[in-house]
Amino acid sequence: MGWGSHGETRPVPERLLAPQRRALLTGAPRGGPSRLSRTFEPQVPALARPPLPLQLPQDPGAGAARLGSAVELGEQPADQRRGAAGAAAAGTLLILLIFLLVLLLLGQAVGAAARPPPQAALRRLHLVAAPPGSGGRARPWRAGGTGLRDPPPAPPLICRGRGGAARCSPGLGSLSSAPLGSPQHLAAMSPPAPAAAAARGLVLAALLVLSLAQAARRPNVVLVLTDDQDVFLGGMTPLKKTNALIAQMGVTFVNAYVPSALCCPSRASILTGKYPHNHHVVNNTLEGNCSSKSWQKIQEPYTFPALLKSMCGYQTFFAGKYLNEYGAEDAGGVGHVPPGWSFWYALEKNSKYYNYTLSVNGKARRHGENYSVDYLTDVLANMSLDFLEYKSNFEPFFMMISTPAPHSPWTAAPQYKNSFQNVSAPRNSNFNIHGKNKHWLIRQAKTPMTNSSIQFLDDAYRKRWQTLLSVDDLVEKLVKKLEFHGELDNTYIFYTSDNGFHTGQFSLPIDKRQLYEFDIKVPLLVRGPGIKPNQTNKMLVANIDLGPTILDIAGYDLNKTQMDGMSLLPLLRGDKNVTWRSDFLVEYQGEGYNGSDPTCPGLGPGVTHCFPDCVCEDSYNNTYACVRTMSTSWDLQYCEFDDREVFVEVYNLTADPHQINNIAKTIDQEILEKMNYRLMMLQSCSGATCRTPGVFDPGYRFDPRLMFSNHGVRARRFSAQSL
Repeated sequence: MGWGSHGETRPVPERLLAPQRRALLTGAPRGGPSRLSRTFEPQVPALARPPLPLQLPQDPGAGAARLGSAVELGEQPADQRRGAAGAAAAGTLLILLIFLLVLLLLGQAVGAAARPPPQAALRRLHLVAAPPGSGGRARPWRAGGTGLRDPPPAPPLICRGRGGAARCSPGLGSLSSAPLGSPQHLAAMSPPAPAAAAARGLVLAALLVLSLAQAARRPNVVLVLTDDQDVFLGGMTPLKKTNALIAQMGVTFVNAYVPSALCCPSRASILTGKYPHNHHVVNNTLEGNCSSKSWQKIQEPYTFPALLKSMCGYQTFFAGKYLNEYGAEDAGGVGHVPPGWSFWYALEKNSKYYNYTLSVNGKARRHGENYSVDYLTDVLANMSLDFLEYKSNFEPFFMMISTPAPHSPWTAAPQYKNSFQNVSAPRNSNFNIHGKNKHWLIRQAKTPMTNSSIQFLDDAYRKRWQTLLSVDDLVEKLVKKLEFHGELDNTYIFYTSDNGFHTGQFSLPIDKRQLYEFDIKVPLLVRGPGIKPNQTNKMLVANIDLGPTILDIAGYDLNKTQMDGMSLLPLLRGDKNVTWRSDFLVEYQGEGYNGSDPTCPGLGPGVTHCFPDCVCEDSYNNTYACVRTMSTSWDLQYCEFDDREVFVEVYNLTADPHQINNIAKTIDQEILEKMNYRLMMLQSCSGATCRTPGVFDPGYRFDPRLMFSNHGVRARRFSAQSL
């Protein structure tokens, strides 16, 4: 469906179609260059284009440009081409079989209608009962002096009158009241006309085709990923439309976490379904493997989007922030398009709202600061709508839309800049207090914070909410577009964030990276086929589960992957007696410079992300690993730092949900030892071994001797701790 005026529609121009799709729709010969040119947008100036029919007249983002212009896709690896070709061939074969079946049924219906009835049928149809005065003996109707042999007795007829004037009707049903033997009588007794038989056959064939097509449809999947959106401090509050369209129409996971509270490691975990120690992205730098050449070579070919495209035949679409160092010249620049993406609109490096560069399938496109054509959240929304408008209807699709909001610099759309004027950061029990008995990086924060610091973080909190209003608009447009095209009921929609955020907790101004609930807990909402509305799920889930879940939805065998996560599909369906995890791993490797931070040279080397009052958010030895446990008996977090102290933090979140009191020195020593051992096991796990029973599970077995066989260094550290 193309653009029209006054509610009218017109076909998509042939120039807008990819070579394969154009050949399929027009019958033209397939061919063309190996670098396929796909377009899904008319070449009309952005401001001159009418809005989509689904957009409201007052839609604040309606003026943003739609940037899905002609782009080229790079060559795909041979195995991906073979997999995609196999999936496409299977789909084509199914369509061909259905088409042949329709032809067969139509042929049988028309042929049956056109054939003359057999003699036995004629005898039954032409036999008439004897009228009164004929001696009670049935006689056949004679035409043109030719008689028929006496057939078997027919159902009795009730006749009135004599001779040719007799009018008869069958005793069982009313077939004819015409004069006996007349042409009208024969017409009433004759078989259906060929057109009627053919119509009935066509209806039956159409119903069969629809049922087969419905059975063959695989679900579509949409993943909306925000940047730095917390859930612990009210980050979902401004998203009224998203809550109504996804949460209330599906399930909310209230215990959803990330294995690393930082953008690049967390996003790598989403894409690979692995913990950071298995995908080796440890922070936001190239040295930390963020979009490095090593990542591109070892991990990218096996991400879940790559498998969706190459092995499952999905068309895939990406728009927004990918990884923080994507586009770096040392890692291939914006010309690098990761395997697995049919359409690629990736932001160069970190989140921005204006003055950014997009990689449009490997070609740089620069944007300025004109809201109507450049505001990134609206640009991503309109790209997504255009993809849904012009995508292939013969393949299922996967979309990943990765917004900059609510990441800094917190630039709201003009119409939302005055929103939430009375909102400030939550003053909960861990706000603006000293982090006693915590790692030195937390203890170094100045308490109480200055008034200027509090005003700064309040402004940041309010601006973060303002940027999320454009995300709320994006979700609404997306859902309406899916509904407009009849795709909504067959589409799973996931909404989540890459990590949480803090604003003043333990007197840390604003950032993430820390091990506490406000940084590692994220929203996770899902709606889709088979999911009951307005559900809440309390199972312990992590973003490493997203990849396995989406592959499971697509029908891929998860045993063929090396993913650490679990499929959420049984939880989404509401299956009973599901065996689920009771713990997961959190790990982070701190960032820090060899030299002093220029903001605070007096602090010495190793710190980074420092504020003017010399409160720093990270350091090279802010390196830790935690076991986050939820069971019927314990809601516990156990953490170890890789520093000279080998500092340990333990929190009982049942009694202390804001993690104020570190109980490492008072908790039962046996539990401490088990948690230490469980941490070592998870830090070395891979695939299925990451899903073994936790400390408080019935199937858990603890053998202290193993602590000294395979993990001697860690065990010596533990025994040397002074708790």
